[in-house]
Amino acid sequence: MNPEEKTQTTNEAITNEGAGQIRALSLVSYGGPETTQVASVEAPKGPADGQVLVRVHAAGINGLDWKIREGYVREVFPLQLPATLGIEIAGVIISIGSGVDRFREGDRVMGWLGGIGGYADQVIANADNLGHIPKDMGFVEAGGLPTVVQAAAQSLQAAGSIGEGSRVLIHGAAGAVGAFAVQFARQAGATVFASVRGRYADYVRGLGADHVIDYETERFEDKAQEIDLVLDYVGGEALARSWSVLSPNGAIVSATTPDIAAKAPSGKRGIWLTTKADPALIEGVAQQIVDGRISHKIESVVSLEELPQAIERNRTQPHLGKVIVALVPDEQSVLPGSGA
Repeated sequence: MNPEEKTQTTNEAITNEGAGQIRALSLVSYGGPETTQVASVEAPKGPADGQVLVRVHAAGINGLDWKIREGYVREVFPLQLPATLGIEIAGVIISIGSGVDRFREGDRVMGWLGGIGGYADQVIANADNLGHIPKDMGFVEAGGLPTVVQAAAQSLQAAGSIGEGSRVLIHGAAGAVGAFAVQFARQAGATVFASVRGRYADYVRGLGADHVIDYETERFEDKAQEIDLVLDYVGGEALARSWSVLSPNGAIVSATTPDIAAKAPSGKRGIWLTTKADPALIEGVAQQIVDGRISHKIESVVSLEELPQAIERNRTQPHLGKVIVALVPDEQSVLPGSGA
């Protein structure tokens, strides 16, 4: 997109917002990528108590997007269709509801919504879910942080604290959540066993993994024993085989299998990961990224029009790091470290 096209698109978006309409990725029925479409929808009304209205600049793509789209979670996450997808955002506060004293209009914020609606030019968010974006971080980088940072940090603590001497096995260690889990576990002093595709071994080793296991050619059971904590970000066979590597007091925390506790063998502990908003955590990790102490990989940036296929690729293709949708055109070519 050339500068004239960017300017035209931005002006059109602003004009439509002023007329009470915004763009959004709308889920019109359950199914494949054809069930989502960019639509003009009514702009949100003013924020209620404890809420803020955010002009969304960027939002992170997550596996939950296609799981919602396909109807896999409709019983626990019922929706009235059409509905706007997107669970995490980065943007600028437009207006503030009463009782909000942490933010001002114009503040740059990021956060996990605790619901959906992020793939839109504007969204209402609970102020308690949002954190400030560091001065030296852009919207694209910030837009991909909230969900993965919270999931990684909270999965490491879900079965109790870890520290020096803890042994942690991470399935899906090269994924967006897994990459943060590797780094957080190493910061805590744990010994990290990372299960990944062989082509991602150097990447995960660079994140700090002590032992990298190529699951395409090696059995993790042969490399990892007496594991205090297994982090399951992939499910399936890897989860089923992981019970055998646990230490006597070990546990598996799963982000893929809600009924893991019921499936746990006798004497074994399985915990389903549930996350909660933690803006202070996100702010702290964001500052560590700015300072170069933690790595945050952005794979690519897409436009709103490209978003349906990007969500489908998240379902069907292996990937490193996060894919971000930029709702402000000037953000679409901005990648961390690009100098743009």
